[in-house]
Amino acid sequence: MTRVLLADDQELVRAGFRMILETREDVEVVGEAADGDAAVRLVEQLNPDVVLMDVRMPGVDGIAATERIVASGTSSRVIILTTYDLDEPLYAALRAGASGFLLKDVRPVDLVEAVRVVARGDALLAPAVTRRLLDRFAEVLPRDDPRPERLTALTEREVDVLALVARAATNAEIAQRLVITEATVKTHVSSILRKLGVRDRVQAVVFAYDVGLVRPRGSS
Repeated sequence: MTRVLLADDQELVRAGFRMILETREDVEVVGEAADGDAAVRLVEQLNPDVVLMDVRMPGVDGIAATERIVASGTSSRVIILTTYDLDEPLYAALRAGASGFLLKDVRPVDLVEAVRVVARGDALLAPAVTRRLLDRFAEVLPRDDPRPERLTALTEREVDVLALVARAATNAEIAQRLVITEATVKTHVSSILRKLGVRDRVQAVVFAYDVGLVRPRGSS
Protein backbone atom coordinates (compact mmCIF):
# COMPACT_ATOMS: atom_id res chain seq x y z
CA MET A 1 0.00 0.00 0.00
CA THR A 2 1.35 3.42 -1.00
CA ARG A 3 0.64 6.03 1.67
CA VAL A 4 0.17 9.61 0.44
CA LEU A 5 0.05 12.99 2.17
CA LEU A 6 -1.70 15.87 0.35
CA ALA A 7 -0.35 19.40 0.93
CA ASP A 8 -2.29 22.19 -0.78
CA ASP A 9 -3.96 25.34 0.55
CA GLN A 10 -7.05 24.73 -1.61
CA GLU A 11 -9.46 22.29 -0.03
CA LEU A 12 -11.12 21.52 -3.36
CA VAL A 13 -7.78 20.50 -4.87
CA ARG A 14 -7.05 18.19 -1.95
CA ALA A 15 -10.52 16.68 -2.20
CA GLY A 16 -10.12 16.08 -5.92
CA PHE A 17 -6.76 14.36 -5.53
CA ARG A 18 -8.05 12.29 -2.60
CA MET A 19 -11.01 11.11 -4.68
CA ILE A 20 -8.73 10.10 -7.57
CA LEU A 21 -6.14 8.32 -5.43
CA GLU A 22 -8.53 6.45 -3.17
CA THR A 23 -10.23 4.75 -6.11
CA ARG A 24 -7.07 2.64 -6.34
CA GLU A 25 -6.73 -0.32 -4.01
CA ASP A 26 -2.98 0.14 -3.61
CA VAL A 27 -3.05 3.84 -2.62
CA GLU A 28 -4.15 5.38 0.68
CA VAL A 29 -4.35 9.09 1.55
CA VAL A 30 -3.18 9.26 5.16
CA GLY A 31 -3.42 13.00 5.77
CA GLU A 32 -3.93 16.51 4.43
CA ALA A 33 -2.12 19.80 5.10
CA ALA A 34 -3.12 23.33 4.11
CA ASP A 35 0.39 24.81 4.41
CA GLY A 36 4.02 23.78 4.41
CA ASP A 37 4.47 23.88 8.16
CA ALA A 38 1.60 21.47 8.68
CA ALA A 39 2.99 19.25 5.93
CA VAL A 40 6.35 18.99 7.68
CA ARG A 41 4.69 18.10 10.98
CA LEU A 42 2.46 15.47 9.37
CA VAL A 43 5.38 13.86 7.55
CA GLU A 44 7.11 13.46 10.91
CA GLN A 45 3.96 11.97 12.46
CA LEU A 46 2.69 9.81 9.59
CA ASN A 47 5.83 8.97 7.57
CA PRO A 48 3.99 8.78 4.22
CA ASP A 49 5.64 7.23 1.19
CA VAL A 50 4.83 10.22 -1.02
CA VAL A 51 3.94 13.86 -0.39
CA LEU A 52 2.01 15.74 -3.09
CA MET A 53 3.22 19.28 -2.32
CA ASP A 54 1.78 22.49 -3.73
CA VAL A 55 4.61 24.90 -4.56
CA ARG A 56 2.66 28.01 -3.50
CA MET A 57 1.12 28.00 -0.03
CA PRO A 58 0.75 30.63 2.70
CA GLY A 59 3.41 30.81 5.39
CA VAL A 60 5.89 28.01 4.72
CA ASP A 61 5.73 27.34 0.98
CA GLY A 62 6.30 24.07 -0.81
CA ILE A 63 9.99 24.66 -1.47
CA ALA A 64 10.85 25.43 2.15
CA ALA A 65 8.73 22.52 3.31
CA THR A 66 10.49 20.18 0.89
CA GLU A 67 13.89 21.32 2.16
CA ARG A 68 12.84 20.61 5.75
CA ILE A 69 11.37 17.22 4.89
CA VAL A 70 14.45 16.08 2.98
CA ALA A 71 16.80 17.46 5.67
CA SER A 72 14.95 15.44 8.31
CA GLY A 73 16.24 12.23 6.74
CA THR A 74 12.80 10.73 6.23
CA SER A 75 12.20 8.21 3.48
CA SER A 76 9.16 10.21 2.33
CA ARG A 77 9.50 11.52 -1.22
CA VAL A 78 8.05 14.77 -2.49
CA ILE A 79 6.23 15.48 -5.75
CA ILE A 80 5.79 19.21 -6.35
CA LEU A 81 2.43 20.37 -7.72
CA THR A 82 2.17 23.51 -9.83
CA THR A 83 -0.26 25.34 -12.08
CA TYR A 84 2.44 26.55 -14.47
CA ASP A 85 4.67 24.34 -16.56
CA LEU A 86 7.71 26.64 -16.22
CA ASP A 87 7.25 28.15 -12.80
CA GLU A 88 10.61 29.54 -11.56
CA PRO A 89 10.45 28.04 -8.05
CA LEU A 90 10.33 24.54 -9.50
CA TYR A 91 14.04 24.29 -10.14
CA ALA A 92 14.68 25.38 -6.55
CA ALA A 93 12.28 22.65 -5.45
CA LEU A 94 14.24 20.03 -7.37
CA ARG A 95 17.44 21.27 -5.78
CA ALA A 96 15.73 21.11 -2.40
CA GLY A 97 15.24 17.39 -2.88
CA ALA A 98 11.90 16.94 -4.64
CA SER A 99 11.66 13.76 -6.70
CA GLY A 100 9.78 15.46 -9.51
CA PHE A 101 6.75 17.58 -10.25
CA LEU A 102 3.32 17.47 -11.82
CA LEU A 103 0.94 20.03 -13.27
CA LYS A 104 -2.30 20.31 -11.32
CA ASP A 105 -4.30 19.48 -14.44
CA VAL A 106 -2.58 16.10 -14.68
CA ARG A 107 -4.78 13.25 -15.91
CA PRO A 108 -6.03 10.99 -13.10
CA VAL A 109 -4.25 7.94 -14.53
CA ASP A 110 -0.97 9.88 -14.72
CA LEU A 111 -1.35 11.17 -11.16
CA VAL A 112 -1.72 7.65 -9.81
CA GLU A 113 1.18 6.35 -11.87
CA ALA A 114 3.38 9.25 -10.71
CA VAL A 115 2.69 8.39 -7.09
CA ARG A 116 3.55 4.75 -7.73
CA VAL A 117 6.74 5.64 -9.61
CA VAL A 118 8.07 7.90 -6.86
CA ALA A 119 7.00 5.52 -4.08
CA ARG A 120 9.15 2.75 -5.51
CA GLY A 121 12.20 5.02 -5.51
CA ASP A 122 12.21 6.24 -9.09
CA ALA A 123 11.80 9.86 -10.16
CA LEU A 124 9.51 11.86 -12.42
CA LEU A 125 12.00 12.74 -15.10
CA ALA A 126 10.42 11.67 -18.34
CA PRO A 127 7.83 14.39 -19.15
CA ALA A 128 8.95 16.95 -21.72
CA VAL A 129 8.14 19.74 -19.29
CA THR A 130 10.82 18.45 -16.92
CA ARG A 131 13.33 18.46 -19.73
CA ARG A 132 12.47 22.06 -20.61
CA LEU A 133 12.64 23.14 -16.99
CA LEU A 134 16.10 21.69 -16.45
CA ASP A 135 17.35 23.14 -19.72
CA ARG A 136 16.08 26.59 -18.76
CA PHE A 137 17.26 26.78 -15.20
CA ALA A 138 20.66 25.21 -15.75
CA GLU A 139 21.51 28.64 -17.19
CA VAL A 140 21.81 30.01 -13.65
CA LEU A 141 24.31 27.38 -12.57
CA PRO A 142 28.06 28.06 -12.62
CA ARG A 143 29.48 26.64 -15.85
CA ASP A 144 32.95 28.21 -16.00
CA ASP A 145 34.29 25.84 -13.33
CA PRO A 146 32.99 22.33 -14.04
CA ARG A 147 34.95 20.90 -11.10
CA PRO A 148 35.62 17.56 -12.81
CA GLU A 149 37.17 16.20 -9.63
CA ARG A 150 33.63 15.75 -8.31
CA LEU A 151 33.16 13.07 -10.95
CA THR A 152 36.29 11.08 -10.12
CA ALA A 153 34.31 8.59 -8.04
CA LEU A 154 32.48 7.48 -11.18
CA THR A 155 33.79 5.18 -13.87
CA GLU A 156 33.90 6.42 -17.46
CA ARG A 157 30.81 4.40 -18.32
CA GLU A 158 28.97 5.75 -15.27
CA VAL A 159 29.74 9.30 -16.41
CA ASP A 160 28.27 8.41 -19.81
CA VAL A 161 25.14 7.05 -18.14
CA LEU A 162 24.82 10.11 -15.88
CA ALA A 163 25.04 12.45 -18.87
CA LEU A 164 22.18 10.60 -20.57
CA VAL A 165 20.12 10.50 -17.37
CA ALA A 166 20.58 14.27 -17.19
CA ARG A 167 19.03 14.58 -20.63
CA ALA A 168 15.92 12.76 -19.34
CA ALA A 169 16.72 9.54 -21.22
CA THR A 170 14.90 6.43 -20.06
CA ASN A 171 16.73 3.23 -19.15
CA ALA A 172 15.67 1.75 -22.49
CA GLU A 173 17.02 4.77 -24.38
CA ILE A 174 20.30 4.67 -22.47
CA ALA A 175 20.67 0.95 -23.14
CA GLN A 176 20.13 1.48 -26.87
CA ARG A 177 22.53 4.42 -27.02
CA LEU A 178 25.34 2.66 -25.14
CA VAL A 179 24.60 -0.82 -26.54
CA ILE A 180 24.12 -2.42 -23.15
CA THR A 181 21.19 -4.13 -21.44
CA GLU A 182 18.57 -2.31 -19.38
CA ALA A 183 19.63 -4.40 -16.39
CA THR A 184 23.18 -3.05 -16.78
CA VAL A 185 21.81 0.50 -16.98
CA LYS A 186 19.91 -0.02 -13.73
CA THR A 187 23.10 -1.30 -12.09
CA HIS A 188 25.03 1.74 -13.28
CA VAL A 189 22.32 4.15 -12.08
CA SER A 190 22.23 2.52 -8.64
CA SER A 191 26.02 2.79 -8.42
CA ILE A 192 25.92 6.46 -9.49
CA LEU A 193 23.33 7.35 -6.86
CA ARG A 194 25.32 5.56 -4.17
CA LYS A 195 28.66 7.13 -5.10
CA LEU A 196 27.25 10.65 -5.41
CA GLY A 197 25.19 10.30 -2.25
CA VAL A 198 21.96 11.49 -3.92
CA ARG A 199 18.41 10.30 -3.37
CA ASP A 200 17.23 9.61 -6.89
CA ARG A 201 17.60 10.35 -10.60
CA VAL A 202 16.32 13.91 -10.28
CA GLN A 203 19.03 14.76 -7.76
CA ALA A 204 21.60 13.09 -10.03
CA VAL A 205 20.43 15.41 -12.82
CA VAL A 206 20.83 18.46 -10.59
CA PHE A 207 24.35 17.28 -9.76
CA ALA A 208 25.18 16.81 -13.45
CA TYR A 209 24.16 20.37 -14.22
CA ASP A 210 25.94 21.69 -11.14
CA VAL A 211 29.28 20.28 -12.22
CA GLY A 212 28.85 21.26 -15.86
CA LEU A 213 28.64 17.71 -17.20
CA VAL A 214 25.64 18.77 -19.29
CA ARG A 215 24.40 22.19 -20.29
CA PRO A 216 21.18 23.68 -21.61
CA ARG A 217 20.34 23.16 -25.24
CA GLY A 218 21.64 25.96 -27.39
CA SER A 219 24.28 27.08 -24.88
CA SER A 220 27.88 27.42 -25.91
